[in-house]
This record gives sequence, C-alpha cells and structure tokens, in this order.
Amino acid sequence: MSKTYLVTGANRGLGLEFAKQLSARGDTVIGTSRSIEKAVALRDLGSQVRVVALDVTDPASIAGLGQRVGADAIDVLINNAGVSSTSKSVGQLDAAEMQRVFMVNSVAPLLVTGALLPQLRSGRGKLIVQITSQLGSIANNTGGSTYAYRGSKAALNQMNKCLANELGPEGFRCVAVHPGWVRTDMGGPSAHLSPEESVRAMLKTIDGADARMNGAFVNYDGGVLPW
Repeated sequence: MSKTYLVTGANRGLGLEFAKQLSARGDTVIGTSRSIEKAVALRDLGSQVRVVALDVTDPASIAGLGQRVGADAIDVLINNAGVSSTSKSVGQLDAAEMQRVFMVNSVAPLLVTGALLPQLRSGRGKLIVQITSQLGSIANNTGGSTYAYRGSKAALNQMNKCLANELGPEGFRCVAVHPGWVRTDMGGPSAHLSPEESVRAMLKTIDGADARMNGAFVNYDGGVLPW
C-alpha cells in the first residue's frame, strides 16, 4: 500500500533522489524547497510529487509549514535538509556559521517535526527519519575539526533520541540514518556511493524500521553506529 512521505530539502541531492525513487514506486511525495520556482527537477517528477515552500533557516517559515501542507496525513517524515561547515579549527570558528549550521542540521528537524505532528499523528506510518552523519559519532571522532558539522549532527542524534522517548508510546519510530559518503554537492566527486545507491539502501532500511529501531543511530545499510 502506498504511503505519503514528506522530504525536506528535496530540490537536489539526496532529497531529490528520495523523491525520484519514492514517486517511481507509487508513493506520494511532498517535497520541500526554499524556492518552488527553482525546484524544476522536483516539479518535473509528475503528479505524485507536490512541492511546498520551506526555508529551514527561518523559524517563521517552519512554523507555517503545517498550514501550507494542509490536513492530509503524512506517513513518513524524512528530515533531509542539511548543510556542511567550512571552519576546521578552533581558531577559525565563526559564530554566525555555527549558528546557521546548528539551526539547519539540529534545530530545524525538531521544529519541522513539531510543526507536522497533527499530520504525522493521523498517518499510518508514524515514522520520522533524520538524515544524520557518522561524523556525529563521539566514539568514532578521532580526527577532530569540522566543529559545527560534527557538533550539529551529534545534537541531531540526541534530539532524535528525545523524540523517540516522547513519541514512542504513541507508536512512532524515530530513526537517525547515516547516508554514507555520497557523491553530492556536499560529499564531493570522490565519495564512495552514488545518490541512487545511497537512497536505495536507505529506503530498504527505512521500510524495515520497526519498534526495535526507535531511537537508533544506524548506517544506510541498517548497521548500528556507535554514539
């Protein structure tokens, strides 16, 4: 049975690939983009894909998301929108960049989830997915640097665990998924996986997410990652 997915940051990269693969298999996709007009590739996917405006740097835009989406149920939320950081050492840190990266990568997914709770509660899927990174693992941090990105993804993992504890009793599953090193604008041309390979594997993991995965931090192939 087909489901309705809302994917943030769906105008390019992994978000666009999620929209492609989900719509191709018959699911309905609500894809968000900062600019509807510029989301040409997303709009061209056909009638099963609907584009909704969302600026994840703007709390007011997030607060109005539920109204723009409407009352239709959402089965699965994929908080995919994210940004990297450029400051590599403590002497280079920039407060504005730190705030922007934490807003997009950590705070926005939590606020988006809250804004869409009525639609998620009325959905059959009750699945919330955070696209995180293995760079958010504290146990695996042997390289340091990239403070804003690493810190924001570690924060996202913690917030996902909080959501899992709060919403789990309602039947929700909240899962943080690392997509692998992917050949996107963020991952670069030397990355190991194509967007198609990453999303195909993640969808297999997402489709199989049961109550035991609530609050988990996993790899794209479903393997558990260390906190």
